[in-house]
Order: sequence, then structure tokens, then C-alpha cells
Amino acid sequence: MEKFFSQSQEYLPFLFQGVTYTILVMLCAFALATGLGLILAFMRVSGIVPLAWVARTVIVVVRGIPGLVTLYYIYFVFPDFGIALTAVQAAIIGLGIAYSPYMAEIFRAGIEAIDRGQTEAALSIGMHWGLVMRRVVLPQAVRVALPPYGSTMVMLLKDSSLASTITVADLSLQGKLLASSTFENTTVFTLVALIYLAMSLPLTAFNSWLERKLRRS
Repeated sequence: MEKFFSQSQEYLPFLFQGVTYTILVMLCAFALATGLGLILAFMRVSGIVPLAWVARTVIVVVRGIPGLVTLYYIYFVFPDFGIALTAVQAAIIGLGIAYSPYMAEIFRAGIEAIDRGQTEAALSIGMHWGLVMRRVVLPQAVRVALPPYGSTMVMLLKDSSLASTITVADLSLQGKLLASSTFENTTVFTLVALIYLAMSLPLTAFNSWLERKLRRS
């Protein structure tokens, strides 16, 4: 144990260099996934058959492709079509796309959980569809969607480690490099696991607090 603590003091500064990239990729990919998910969810519930069909097809196709393959395709294949992205850009876009179907289903479930009578009543008094969504449906749908939405953020934080496979110098890659140079696999990967845990616990706690607050209000 004494050896572990002494090595931790030596290795942690190096590992923390990758935390910045981990957080950057997670936050940007999460924002992109949220935006794409909202668009797909609105297309699904719009009542316009072609839009709903396109959204459903996109969700099925993207969910059927592993996130790692999506990252490889964007980083290694896009340059063949003249689209060259940095590793960080490819990681953000790839993870954002990979998680957008799950966001779309979360938002769709939240929207469809609201009583249709409320929507019909709002439309009957002259509110247009966008206003109904903003004033009536979404405020209530947020409460339904929040628990899985927060869980998805934690999942994306952990899956951001996939970015290391396309050379993003995140926490996961820093851990691999450190372990390969020191051969202290137990210490290094224990520290990596603890750092990921330390980042995910506040997200989980904040989501639980926000959920309780919304329930009380």
C-alpha cells in the first residue's frame, strides 16, 4: 500500500494531463448528441410520416453500428473524401452521433408520456405546434427524461475512453502510455479507474439532486 501511494504521487500529474481531453470530448459530444437527439425526437413525434420515417431509419442504423467503428470511419475514412479532421474533432463528432439515437429515444419517451389531451387543448386555443412543445410538453417531459438523460451523461464519460483508439491523449491513453513505460499496470490502471470514478460520482449526485428538486416542484 505504501508503494501504491508513493507511485500515485509520481503518476497522477501525468494522468491528469489526459483528464482535460476526457472532459472536453465528453462535454462537446454530449452537447452534440443532445442537439441531434432533440431533432430526431421532434421528427419522430411531428406526425409527418416522411420525417418520422427518416428519423426512425437514422436511429436504427446508427444504433446498429458500434461507436468504435463510427470513430474509425470518421477519422480514417473521411479523409478519403477530402474531409480531414483532428483526432479530437473526430472523437467529438463520432461519439455525438453514436449517442444521438439514445438521446432521441429518451426525449421521445418523455414527450409521449405527456397526456395527449393537454396538447389537443393547447392547439384548440390557437397555440401553434412549436409553442405547445415549448410551453406545455417540454417542461413536463424534462421530468420524465431527466433520470435516463443523466445516466447517459455518465455512460458517455466512460465511453469517451474510446477516443484513445484514434490517438486522442485522454486519460485512457495516458494510462496506457504510462503503464507501457513503467510496467506498473496495477498501480496505473487502478489510478485511472479511480479518476473515472471520481469524475462520474459528482455527475450522478447532481442528477439525483436535480431529479429530487424537480419532483418537489
